[in-house]
Amino acid sequence: MSSNRADAALASRKAGTREPSVWPDLYHAFAQQRATLLDVIWEQHRYHESRRWNVQQALSSIDLGALTANDRFFVANAGRAELTTKPGADRVTRLADIECRRWLGENDAVAKIMQACGTWSRYWNEEEAHHETAFNFLAVALSLNPPDDSTVIEYRKIFPDDDMLRTLTLLACSEINAAVTYNEYAHCVQEPGLKALLLKVGADEVQHMRYFIAFAKALVDSTMYAPTGALAIAHLFIRPGGEIYGATRSETSIRETHVNWWDHLESSQNGVSLLMGVEKNLSMTYKMVEQITGISVRSPEELEDRWIELLD
Repeated sequence: MSSNRADAALASRKAGTREPSVWPDLYHAFAQQRATLLDVIWEQHRYHESRRWNVQQALSSIDLGALTANDRFFVANAGRAELTTKPGADRVTRLADIECRRWLGENDAVAKIMQACGTWSRYWNEEEAHHETAFNFLAVALSLNPPDDSTVIEYRKIFPDDDMLRTLTLLACSEINAAVTYNEYAHCVQEPGLKALLLKVGADEVQHMRYFIAFAKALVDSTMYAPTGALAIAHLFIRPGGEIYGATRSETSIRETHVNWWDHLESSQNGVSLLMGVEKNLSMTYKMVEQITGISVRSPEELEDRWIELLD
């Protein structure tokens, strides 16, 4: 983007004359385009406000008596899965501030990226609270054995710290999985209120994925973080028997430090589970890798090859 066009784009964002969106080139915005943290925070807030929806209104439109056994199975699993998003957001907030302080004075653009990421995590946390509350309230209303207090506390364990690029890539992969699953099941649902809820939640997950990709790309663009971190996490998810296959694996992971929801899903009912649309999941992961690193891959094997090449 030319300097004049970049300045014009930044000016339109400042003035609020552009439709709110995920800021696409965050490193260059801070390093070259004279964007400030308040510019980015304002854009984050505008986008959040433009996409807000009301859980009570969404639930009031659902005819509980019209939900099928599959619908109930899906709702019960989704509520438990969503319990793990709060500790994910809490970890990002803490890690982003630590990274901000680490880079301050050494690479101020990276410090600002990290502060913008930590600031945005408050919106991610709120939006995910909508998902958790909606599905678990439905589980209560439908007497679907909703999570008891000990389960809530167990699922709130905060994930261990990791490299920030790896963390952001893992979260992007998780959001891809969630977005695909919600949208896939929405097309199976006949009850219009539940279908609308699933589509709203799926749309949220897509926007969260885009934010994580934008922050991860900014770190790679800065050259302060090696793209191998993103490739390693993508491979963890899509390799044969990888994380995207969750409870369908012959053995799930036992973790003492935290809970990954995909390790705790109930087995599918009549072919319905929280692991749907694997091919779509794979294609979106390949696109994610290219957006973050600029590296194009089309299979788990090709991804592994490119990762190993960069390690050599």
